[in-house]
Amino acid sequence: MAGRASVPGLPGPRPSRLQCIAIALLFLIVIIGLIILIFWLVVRPVPIDYTIEHAAIQKFNISSENKLDAAFNFTLRALNANHKVAVYYDDLTISVWYDNQMIALTETSPFFQPHRNTTRLDIEAVANSTQLQDQAAKDLKHDKSTGNIGLEVRVRARIRFKVGVVKSKHYKLRVYCTPVNVGFSPNSATSFDRVYCDVEI
Repeated sequence: MAGRASVPGLPGPRPSRLQCIAIALLFLIVIIGLIILIFWLVVRPVPIDYTIEHAAIQKFNISSENKLDAAFNFTLRALNANHKVAVYYDDLTISVWYDNQMIALTETSPFFQPHRNTTRLDIEAVANSTQLQDQAAKDLKHDKSTGNIGLEVRVRARIRFKVGVVKSKHYKLRVYCTPVNVGFSPNSATSFDRVYCDVEI
């Protein structure tokens, strides 16, 4: 039997519910993409830049039980070059690492960084009878004898972005600064080379 022929002038078959849902989803994706593109073109966000500008060690001592006492002083610079994005730092933790062992830790108070702003934080991370691994203690004693020590400074923070009156959700900020070469001589701070850090959000 021959199939039924379509009659001129009559509407064709209506799209199925699945087709309608697919069209609606496609339309929604396009709209969201346009919103993101417009936001980027207006805001043009750039990464926050972190560097260590100064570093020094005070009160350094390793006991016979391989326990470390020391004060590590750093000046951490955060550059927010964005023209329209400000940053809330709701908490900020700075740790000092040597030979894959954390040897000192400190926290700073929450703060707000406006757009097009450079913030400098003077950090003191204290090691108070920190138990060192045997190899770390051996290497630290050797570095002390040479007059220079290579450290890694890590920053962890919970941050929010602000554009106009809109605030984002919380994001985790991770900053890695290495190698931070610090001299034991009092004159070494004047010849310290700026360290550029890797940033992950």
